[in-house]
Amino acid sequence: MHRSPIKHCKNCGTAVLYRLPDDGDTRERAVCPACGTIHYENPLNVVGTVPHWGDRVLLCKRNIEPRWGKWTLPAGFMELDETTSQGAARETDEEAGAQFEMEDLFSVMNVERVGQVHLYYRARLLSDKFNPGHETIEARLFTEAEIPWDELAFKTVKETLVCYFSDHRKGAYGIHVIDIA
Repeated sequence: MHRSPIKHCKNCGTAVLYRLPDDGDTRERAVCPACGTIHYENPLNVVGTVPHWGDRVLLCKRNIEPRWGKWTLPAGFMELDETTSQGAARETDEEAGAQFEMEDLFSVMNVERVGQVHLYYRARLLSDKFNPGHETIEARLFTEAEIPWDELAFKTVKETLVCYFSDHRKGAYGIHVIDIA
């Protein structure tokens, strides 16, 4: 994974050094030589939903980069002071303007190459009317046969949809954990 290195301490502004911390850690970290702060770099959480209405799922056509104009499930970066399900609900409201009831965690996708973990919850739609926000060109329901598979924005979305429709055919939903290369 390529990430811009931390250059300065967020506590005191001194240029950091990358080295093994003195606390027994086994990974090189950004360590401030002035105040001793160890700066940890951790994955970002992307949270979202698989909103469903009968045998259809709701997809949003992106009005932002990356992948402008491609279809995705409503999702985005989790914010501080919210749970994963609260973040997924917020993103679904912001991107799709959907009325829904949150259901169980459905998929966990580890995307190591970009330092992200994607978590999707199932969400039962309460209406088939949507009021998408500024990040979405269009919000629309699709059956499995109608999904624009070649126009999906992210592999995590494709894998989640494949798992969802497979479980939907079985009539039972599990939790799917997948590592995305």
